[in-house]
Amino acid sequence: MIRLARPIFAFAILAVSMFAGAARAQDNAQSKKQPTATEAVLANWNDVGNRLVTMAEDWPEDKYSYKLAPTTRTFQDVILHIAGSNYDMLNKMTKSKVGDGRNDPPAGEYTTKAATVAFLKKSVEDGAALAKKQGDAGVMKFLEYWDGYTEHMGEHYGLLVAYYRASGLVPPESRPKK
Repeated sequence: MIRLARPIFAFAILAVSMFAGAARAQDNAQSKKQPTATEAVLANWNDVGNRLVTMAEDWPEDKYSYKLAPTTRTFQDVILHIAGSNYDMLNKMTKSKVGDGRNDPPAGEYTTKAATVAFLKKSVEDGAALAKKQGDAGVMKFLEYWDGYTEHMGEHYGLLVAYYRASGLVPPESRPKK
């Protein structure tokens, strides 16, 4: 009988410790503060926006005029379109003129990679600053804009991944982490 009791006893200890561990994990998950509306919007906006900025910085300057096909935008045109659309959103929400809110600012006005990157980076930073300024009430009031334009950035992120792949390059997010 003693020989059978040991495995049963060991199993009972294991089951109790697993149950206790699961209960602790559940308590920890419940005690973690849910993000506010502003925090959630900022997390999404900055995540996608910063991925795009990384791509704009990473992409070779001599390939800024690269197109997937003759009828598509150049890599630079996509970056400018994203930044211009970001400012379009900010202008709609603030009812003012912030940045270059044209849907497709011409590449001729952003003649270097550095100028293009700076424009995109500033549009993402200005969006984050507005979300912080709006706070939860403002973010909720304009949630459709925040969701829609963040999704817009995400769609173009996916498009730019195709530019990388078609050029034989690996997108920054797909590279092994160090």
